[in-house]
Amino acid sequence: MLIVAGHLTVAATQREAYLAGCERVVEQARRMPGCLDFAISADRVDPQRINVFERWRSRTELEAFRGDGPDDAASGALLGAAVAEYDVAAERSLTGADLE
Repeated sequence: MLIVAGHLTVAATQREAYLAGCERVVEQARRMPGCLDFAISADRVDPQRINVFERWRSRTELEAFRGDGPDDAASGALLGAAVAEYDVAAERSLTGADLE
């Protein structure tokens, strides 16, 4: 399993527009084979921060989803980014049962 996690930084005045522009990407990702979770969301404390979290079954499925990255308009709005990919060897439930 792969996890992609981190955050993006945009101007506080641009955050809602940036997130609205991400809705289609989130919908597309969640429909992809191998996507276990995909979220791009506003941070509750920092008005410039956008949190990124993705969970994929395999690298092949993640790469099938990836394109060339954000379009020029999206990347132009970014003031900064700190996102990393993690290879996960094991998983342990903390809830004891799937609540979905």
